[in-house]
Amino acid sequence: MVGRGPLLTLVALTLSWPLAALAYRPFNSTDAAVADRGTVELELGPVGYLVQGPDRTLVAPSAILNWGFADGWEVVLEGRHFVQLGGEIHEPRLRVEDTALSVKHVLREGSLQEKPGLSVATEAGALLPTWNGESGVGAEWAGIVSQRWTDLTVHVNGAVAWTRAHEPGVFGGVILEGHHAWPVRPVAELFVESERGSPETLSGLLGAIWRFSEGLSLDAAVRRARAGGVDTTELRVGLTWGFGVGVP
Repeated sequence: MVGRGPLLTLVALTLSWPLAALAYRPFNSTDAAVADRGTVELELGPVGYLVQGPDRTLVAPSAILNWGFADGWEVVLEGRHFVQLGGEIHEPRLRVEDTALSVKHVLREGSLQEKPGLSVATEAGALLPTWNGESGVGAEWAGIVSQRWTDLTVHVNGAVAWTRAHEPGVFGGVILEGHHAWPVRPVAELFVESERGSPETLSGLLGAIWRFSEGLSLDAAVRRARAGGVDTTELRVGLTWGFGVGVP
């Protein structure tokens, strides 16, 4: 079994990338596509702002590293660094959470791959121990279906998990995107998440993605959520940068 030290070191190295699971910026859900073979896609949120009840937190940074290691396959490493704000803090001020390592595979090439019909993918991975958060290890499996029309793209997600607290959990989400050819396209997301023993979370997001160039997209969004009577507001701003690195 791999020790916690190497795992957390790997996550920390990713988060401190000098250029600045389930996820596709700026969403919690993802799409039925993977990075091209030999290409890395870095999804980076240099800074975000999270208000959860009375708590105020900076998310600085969040990072997802996708590497296309074979045709139709990618490996994904992700994590988010939280900085608690304010004077009265009852938990560690610095935390690294949402850490995961997964593999994603396109089962059916469709409209996202410039072919007819639905694009279908699956993603399976390990929920890694966090830093100053949950110390356990879990697992997650997701199925993703995407369809792109002329003026609308839809991604539907369903996932089951064995959480770090060793409880079953489920996730369901849908993403709506405007015309893919527009330089700036509006986007929206709705998801529901539930874990046994914890309040159900209902979340909605509105934002936009600006395709700055072929390999670089910028995004901004506001997310609102409610769980157990506690409201959450989150501002997300970031980028997705793709570049070639080859394969061994």
